[in-house]
Amino acid sequence: MLDYERRCAEIIDQTALLASSLDGADLSIAVPTTPDWTLNQLVRHVGHAHRWADLMIRERVTEIPYDRNGAQQLASYVGEQVSDVVPWLLEGAASLSEALLAVDPDLMIATLGGHPGPRAWSRRMTHETVMHRWDVTNALGVAFDLDAEVARDTLSEWTALALPYAFMRWPAETAPLLGPGRSVHLHATDCEAEFVIDLTGAAPVVRQGHEKAAVALRGPVVELVLAVYRRRPVDGLEVFGDAELLDLFLDRVRF
Repeated sequence: MLDYERRCAEIIDQTALLASSLDGADLSIAVPTTPDWTLNQLVRHVGHAHRWADLMIRERVTEIPYDRNGAQQLASYVGEQVSDVVPWLLEGAASLSEALLAVDPDLMIATLGGHPGPRAWSRRMTHETVMHRWDVTNALGVAFDLDAEVARDTLSEWTALALPYAFMRWPAETAPLLGPGRSVHLHATDCEAEFVIDLTGAAPVVRQGHEKAAVALRGPVVELVLAVYRRRPVDGLEVFGDAELLDLFLDRVRF
């Protein structure tokens, strides 16, 4: 998977790619995959997320200050132009990367799921930016390309963070996924990325590698990322086994 320095660099690179796709865009259009937000609000969401992580790392907080996260307070962002938001967006990404590179990645500050904050937030902000870059390009109808190494890390982070979060956050909705013989295999066809999600116990357990599962989803790694993040249907990907379990799994596991 990506190392710490690469993730710090990707925060800047992915933000720059997002910004470049906005050239000439009407920021008032709705974003189909984040239907409560306009393009204007989505861009501000990404920038505020970067600034929140930056604040936590620079202030070396011991606990995550959720009340200082402005990434959900977006109603006031209307009528802005691309020239208003792009410099601000790029500045925030560069500042966050700089802050992360200035600390020990294993420093136990702003811990996320018990993991060292710098390392965890470098990964979270990389893939937060990746996914919302896709939202932007999809809304504008422009091409989206993603390096397979980055996509593999995005998929890995989803199994490590989004998956357990869904079971913790929505226990009643995710409980029907658990049971004897239940498992999901995600198999990338264009790089070495395979994950088996074992659903036979009280909570999901993820293993890397090739195993027989109740259902397998195969395809290019970027398409797998879009499927698990509910950005695209599984149509066109290969499904082997219990398709109903896969549909239920993708419907109930959200982030």
